[in-house]
Amino acid sequence: MAFEDYEAELGILLGQINEGTGDRQELYETLREKLNEMRAYGMPIPEDLAALERELEAQLFGEETATEN
Repeated sequence: MAFEDYEAELGILLGQINEGTGDRQELYETLREKLNEMRAYGMPIPEDLAALERELEAQLFGEETATEN
């Protein structure tokens, strides 16, 4: 998948997160999957998305889990 495709999918996902639509844990899992795919292909991860991933993880699973990674 091209970087632009990931950008488009992440844009839709971020819209859902900002609007508060959908299950928050499901949105986190989808975000994590997309970012992990990008990492596997050696694509750069924007820091704001990495920070969002950590923030959602902390909200869903507690501060301890987020700081362990």
